[in-house]
Amino acid sequence: MTSRAASQGPRGPRSRLAWALMALASVAGVVVLLGLGIWQVQRLAWKTDLIARVEARLDAEAVPAPGPSSWSLINASADEYRRVSLAGNYLFEDEVLVKAVTGQGSGFWVMTPLVTADGWAAWINRGFVPDDRRSVDDRVSPEGTQELSGLLRITQPGGAFLRANDPAGKRWYSRDVEALSATFGVSDHAPYFIDADRGDDASALPLGGLTVVSFRNNHLSYALTWFAMAAGLAAGAWYVLSRDRSQE
Repeated sequence: MTSRAASQGPRGPRSRLAWALMALASVAGVVVLLGLGIWQVQRLAWKTDLIARVEARLDAEAVPAPGPSSWSLINASADEYRRVSLAGNYLFEDEVLVKAVTGQGSGFWVMTPLVTADGWAAWINRGFVPDDRRSVDDRVSPEGTQELSGLLRITQPGGAFLRANDPAGKRWYSRDVEALSATFGVSDHAPYFIDADRGDDASALPLGGLTVVSFRNNHLSYALTWFAMAAGLAAGAWYVLSRDRSQE
C-alpha cells in the first residue's frame, strides 16, 4: 500500500508569499544576531578601558581620601579601587563583622568607622578574620590617631545574594555604609568605604590587603559566537531559498 506522502510526489517549490516571508524572517534574524555581536564588541571596548583605568589606579600613589565637598561626585566608574590615604581615630565601640569568603577561607570583614581630624567619618574595612578568630581579643585594636592607606570602594547596599542585611539581628552580608552608619549613629560619613592595606605585621589580625580586583571579560568570545550564528543563519537561508528558486 502506497503511503500518503509518497502518493503526493515530490514537494514543489514554496509559493512566492512563503518564499518572501522566509527571506524576511532570515534577514531579520541575521540583523538581530549581528546587532548582538556589535553590542558585545562595544562591551569589549568598554571593559578593556575599565580594566586599564583600574590598573592605573592600583599602580598610582595614594591620594587623600575625598572629603565632604567631593562626596556628591563619587561614582564607581571614576573612583572604585582608587588608592587613597586617611588619618583619624577608630570608633571601636561601633565595630561590626560582615560575612566574607576569601582565599583565606570563610570568615568576616572587620568594619570600623574612623573619624578624621575634620570631624567626618569613613568606614574602614580593616581586614579579614576567620570564623574561629572573630573575638575582639584575637585582633589588633590600635589606639590614638592612625594613618592608613587602601582602596576606595563603593558602598554595597542591601546585602548579598538571597541574604539581606539584618541590623537588628547583627547579621551583615555586605558593606552597606548607609545602613551601618544609620545603625550605629555615625553621622557625616563618606559614601564609600576603604579596604585597608596590609599592616607591617603580615600575620596580625585583621588581615588587610585581600581585595581581589578581577573583571570577567568574555565579550570577545560572545561577539564571535553571535557573528558565527549570523553567518550560519545567512548561509542556511541562502541555501534553502536558492534551492526553492531553482525549482520554479
